[in-house]
Amino acid sequence: MTYHLEPFGLTGVPAIVLGILSGIAIVIFEVRLRRVTLKRLIGGAIGSVLGIVGAFLMSLVMGSSLSSDSVSFLQISVLLLMSYVGLVVGGAKGDMLNLGALGGLFGSDAGAERSHKILDTSVIIDGRIADIAETGFMDGVLIIPQFVLWELQLVADSGDSLKRHRGRRGLDVLQRIQKNKTVHVQIIETDYPKIQEVDLKLIQLAKDTNGKIVTNDFNLNQIAQLQGVTVLNINELANTLKPIVLPGEIMRVFILKEGKEYNQGVAYLDDGTMVVVDNARRQISKTVEVSVTSVLQTTAGKMIFGRFEEKQSGSPQEHHSHRASPAPHKVEHSAGR
Repeated sequence: MTYHLEPFGLTGVPAIVLGILSGIAIVIFEVRLRRVTLKRLIGGAIGSVLGIVGAFLMSLVMGSSLSSDSVSFLQISVLLLMSYVGLVVGGAKGDMLNLGALGGLFGSDAGAERSHKILDTSVIIDGRIADIAETGFMDGVLIIPQFVLWELQLVADSGDSLKRHRGRRGLDVLQRIQKNKTVHVQIIETDYPKIQEVDLKLIQLAKDTNGKIVTNDFNLNQIAQLQGVTVLNINELANTLKPIVLPGEIMRVFILKEGKEYNQGVAYLDDGTMVVVDNARRQISKTVEVSVTSVLQTTAGKMIFGRFEEKQSGSPQEHHSHRASPAPHKVEHSAGR
């Protein structure tokens, strides 16, 4: 087309080259445009319009104060600069728009905002979020902030082999989530340079997007709730789904080590739950039957308290029992920062 139209007076090969470059630019623009969210697109458009208005006002001032030889060049330069700045700033701040307040075409966006789930570094490293997402229980959009990715990358590049392994595990979990076609994953570049702590950035992002923080970090859970931010704690979900143990029930456990109090033994269930057994210090490295006395459950995990009776050790009766693992596990799954 440029060969026949001869734009800018170009003919022959230069016109053809201009047409090819224009086509490539259009294809690249279309590919990038498909990745942009509706909020960013609207924000960029509003920013561009405001930039053009600002450039027009500035051109009026320049037209009355500068010579005519340089006015046209400066007006075009200011127009391009202000339009670009408005586009970039508007697009960056577009995620903060509340389209639901506009009603009409965007009225359903409010429901989408309420279903935003912001993933914390600890819950990504933990890995259970990928299993939950595959079951279909995680609706809405899973948001992964860019500053969380940076923190995850720092952990993956750590000189400590344990931290490095956990960081790489987190990156593998992210790839697994992104490959799940039933889950909508969105990586956003919104950052808060004035806020240093990643936890506080997550809380501020949740406030701005009306989203929920998904974590298993106990401290973040407490701070977010104090500031009125909804938190989905993976540990709370895991504790809720654990089999219910009632006081008086008989359990069969492996006493692994000595407890902190006098004559106590400690065992662990297969899911990592700690069982503190009174009168079991002499039963270390043995599998015994204990009677549950109480159950303590918090957001940090569950603890079971029981008591060993000598007469139970030889009882041939069968009881409803929970077998324990000989290897200890921590109750709370967390990724320390």
